Formats: sequence, C-alpha cells, structure tokens
Amino acid sequence: MLYIVALPLLILLSFKKKYQESIPARFFLFKNPPFQSVESLWFHVCSLGEARALGPILKELSQQKILISTITHTGNAEAKRYDAEVRYLPYELFLPFWIKKQKVLVVLEAEFWYMLFSVARARGAKVILLNARISDKSVDKYMKFAWFYKKLLANVTMIYVQSEVDKNRFVALGAKNIEVIGNIKLAGEIKKTKDYIKPEGIELIVAGSTHPGEEAAVLEAFVAYKKVQPHARLIIVPRHPERFDEVYNSMQEYADKEHLRLEKFSQSKDLKSDLILVDMMGELNNIYALSDIAILGGAFRNDIGGHNPLEPAYFGCKIITGKHFFHQKELFKYVHHVQYVESDAIESALKKAKELPPSMVEEKINLEPVIQKIREFMN
Repeated sequence: MLYIVALPLLILLSFKKKYQESIPARFFLFKNPPFQSVESLWFHVCSLGEARALGPILKELSQQKILISTITHTGNAEAKRYDAEVRYLPYELFLPFWIKKQKVLVVLEAEFWYMLFSVARARGAKVILLNARISDKSVDKYMKFAWFYKKLLANVTMIYVQSEVDKNRFVALGAKNIEVIGNIKLAGEIKKTKDYIKPEGIELIVAGSTHPGEEAAVLEAFVAYKKVQPHARLIIVPRHPERFDEVYNSMQEYADKEHLRLEKFSQSKDLKSDLILVDMMGELNNIYALSDIAILGGAFRNDIGGHNPLEPAYFGCKIITGKHFFHQKELFKYVHHVQYVESDAIESALKKAKELPPSMVEEKINLEPVIQKIREFMN
C-alpha cells in the first residue's frame, strides 16, 4: 500500500539527475534484472565509501565470481570498477522474486533489510555482516524495535563489528557469533590518480565532501582568514555532483563581493585563482595530495554523520572538521591531530592550523579472519 501511495513521488524523483538511474532500477526494476550467476559470492553495499572499501577484500577473493548490489548512483559507479556483476538492490517488495540462490551474502555497515536477509538465507546463502555498526545517534531507535532486529539478525550467520561498543549493542539486540575486527576502511588503498602542480608560495585549503550550508560557513571563514593570509587559496569539492552549479553560484557571490578570482577546475587546473570549484568526479584525493589544510565536510551539520578522514590524513593534510561525525567515530579514533569545531569557529581553526602537525593514521587492520571465513563458507 505504501509503495502504491509513493508512486507519484517516485516518478517525480526519477527525473532528478541524482536519482534518474537508481530509482527506476530499484523501484521499477528498469534495466535491473536478477544476477545472472548463482552459487556465487554476493556483496551488498550502500554508497561510494562502502563500495570503495571492498577493494582489498575483492583482491584477496579474485578467484571467486563476485556480485555487488548497491543503493546509490555513486556506489553503483564505484562498484563497476571491479570485475563483478553489479546491480541496484530492488525495493524489498521485489526481493522474493529477484534474489537467486547464492552461497554467501556479505552486507556492509548498517544495511539492515529484513527481506534481503531472510530471502537470501531461505535460498541457501550464509549471511555475513561486515564493518557492522550501530551509531550513538541511532542506538535508541534500534533498541525500541529490538523485537524486530532480533528476528532480522536471526538470519545472520556471522557479524564482524567495528568496535566493542558495537558488539555490545548487537548483543543487546539478540545477535550471536560476533567478532570485533575494526573498521575495514583502514585496509583500503589510498592513492591519487593524477599529479597536478601546486603554485609556489600559496597555502592551499580544500573543503572536501561538503553539504548544503557547509559551503557558506567555509566561505565566510576563508574570506576572513585571507585578510591575514593573502596567499591562501580555497578549493571546494561538493559531496554530490548535482550540486556543482548551486555551489558555484554561491562562490560567485563571495567572489564578486570580495573581489576574488573564481574558476571551475574543469576549465583550468593551474590552481591560481582565489576560489576554485572542483566540478569533476574522482579528483578529491588528487587535491588532498596538494593541500595544506583539509576542511572535511559532513560533520558541521547534525544529520550527516561526517565523512572518511583517512584520505586527507594519508596525504598529510591538517584536518578541520565538525563535531557531528557519529557515523565515522570509529575511523576518527585512529586519526591524530584533528581539530573538531563548530561552523562558526572554522576561521579560528585555520589560524591555529599553523601550530599543529599534519594529521596522521596510526592503525592497520587484519582482514585475514574475514577472508578465511568467506572462503570457508564458499566451499
């Protein structure tokens, strides 16, 4: 009934660039047939970060036939980089007719879909939760529906959680066979794909993975900071590509008001303008590699949960981020020398950055127990 009621909205949203591929595939099965392969190894991820985190695991399991399902367009695009069959995961209503028999289903992080788990298990799959987590912000909601999650988790064979805190929360929900493995994103290969030349004598600041409202706070702070550091340059990399035009227009207002030079990265890559919008996908690591300071978005609002700090830390950026990083809490435990501030304190953090050492990561993760368990279940 809810599906029928939501049909007009789904049709309307499918015309938006962000959803024009995922909504038709997930809610109408448009160009989204079941996996061709059966008795294979199936991974389900939500978005870009989880799809990227699969890299080290898939490298160790290259002899297996790999299937990957995703939720978002960016996650789907990243999954297609692997040697795998890739699909969007359909709405739960369709799963009993869509899922074929597979040997193992590995579900990342917090993708807890009852029909996915129960139908996959009924068709013979061993279900593994990997990088599983229950955030501080959502734990109360899970506990209110503990009866439901106990039933859902009864379909799960093995759970690898990010921390002892997560383990205790899953135990409280009635889960069994839980092992603390850490965050698998620590095992991911971080690299740049291109080399750009950084102009001499400038201080390069990148605002990465920003969301609505965050760009304005960063621009306000940068304009004030530039008055004491005239050689500073600001690069903004929005989290979602459909916002490129919106963010550019906002940057144009500041450029006009403060007499600053603005450019799009796609049109000029000399990095000599005061303000630069990166309006291309896949460039963030290349920018981190050049930057002195990284303002990491997603944590200056209270509804996003932060973004992965490992990439700017790997390239030695001095990281500034917000205080609402609840989805990345486990990763931030391993990153040192980070400034956590509210949006109105970004300018102060920029000034203080000179006194601080570059951020760094001091932890590794051993994926071997996970790899061995998957191989065991595949035999």
